[in-house]
This record gives sequence, C-alpha cells and structure tokens, in this order.
Amino acid sequence: MSDIDTLSDEQLVEKLQRAGSGDLRAFDVLIDRHQQKVLANCRYLTRSAADAEDLAQEVFVKAYFGLKRFRGESKFRTWLQRIKVNHCLNFLKKKRREPAKVEIDDPGIADQAGVRREPMAEQSLQAEDARERIGAVLDVMSETLRVPLLMRDMDDLAYDDIAQELGIGLSAVKMRIKRGREEFRRMYQELWGAEDAPASAEAESRPAAGRGAVEGLS
Repeated sequence: MSDIDTLSDEQLVEKLQRAGSGDLRAFDVLIDRHQQKVLANCRYLTRSAADAEDLAQEVFVKAYFGLKRFRGESKFRTWLQRIKVNHCLNFLKKKRREPAKVEIDDPGIADQAGVRREPMAEQSLQAEDARERIGAVLDVMSETLRVPLLMRDMDDLAYDDIAQELGIGLSAVKMRIKRGREEFRRMYQELWGAEDAPASAEAESRPAAGRGAVEGLS
C-alpha cells in the first residue's frame, strides 16, 4: 500500500486541489474507494443495468471537474452522493419524457397481482444471494417509492434534503419512505418467504426487511 492510499478522502481532495490537473493518482484512489457504491446506487435508482456503468462514470467526471467547488463543509462521500443522486434523477426525468411504454409501474396494471408476480418469478430464477434478492424486489417497485427509499436508506440523506431534491413536501417524503419500506417487505416476503427476510435496525419502527436490507446493496 502506498502512502497516498492511507490518506482520507478529504486529504486526497486537498491534494488534488493543490495539484490542479497534473496528478490524477489521488482521484484514482477516490474512484477505487467509492465506485462500487456509486455503480450499485445508479443501478438501483434508475433500474437500468445497461446505463448504470455510464452513469457512474459520468458522476465521477462531474465530481472531478467540480472539485474546485468542494469546500469541505460536508464529507467528500456526502458531496459525491449528491452529485450521483442529481445525475440519476436527471436521467429519470429525461427517460420519462421519452415515448410512453407499458411499464410495471403503470397505475393501471401495478396493482394486478398476476402481473406483478410474473416479473418477480422471472427475477427469482436469477437471484442466488441476498444482494440479488433485494435487487430483484427493488426492480419491480415503483419509481415513486423506490427512489426516496434508496435516497434515505442507501445514501442516508435527511428527509429535508430528499424533499428538496425531489421537489415534494416533507410529509410526502416521509409517507413515501414509510410506504416504500412496507412495500419492500411485503414484496420480499411474497417472493422469498418471511423466514428469509434480511435483518435490519428497528429504529423508527422500520420493517424487518427495511433500511438494513437496502443498505446491504452497497
């Protein structure tokens, strides 16, 4: 391990800010530290495995060129999370403007149990461990519930910050996250069985397959 690997994120950022564009070794270390979580979160926020890698790369490009604006008022990890969330939300907005297609999230079909179970059963054939099982459930959750749930439980953003990012009220954020946790647990148990539900913290009366389960994706 080199000396640069022992530096904190903030020390690496300071080194980059001093060096300008001349030395990228410090940024390579930051990428190595955070790329797995950024990639996973891009995947689950957008529900697009095909686009996740490109989105993650774009997040790091934005972070690199935005380093001059980083003032250390928050941790680098938190700052990077905000870039990632904004980038993924912009991707989702652009996607929603594309020609409409019949999706599992469509209100007209989302509540039909038979329609829901079919993609879940297909996912179940591919899921072999807890991470894949959780991802399979998130893949068939509606964007309305999945996105705030991940912002809270995977990125640990405050409710106020989520409300600001999504442009909705604080009460709506809390309701969506509560419903998201309940929906996640219901769908997980429907697909995998209650005995397999991941353990989680019980703070704020979270369901058994709630926050802790989603955090396990990173």
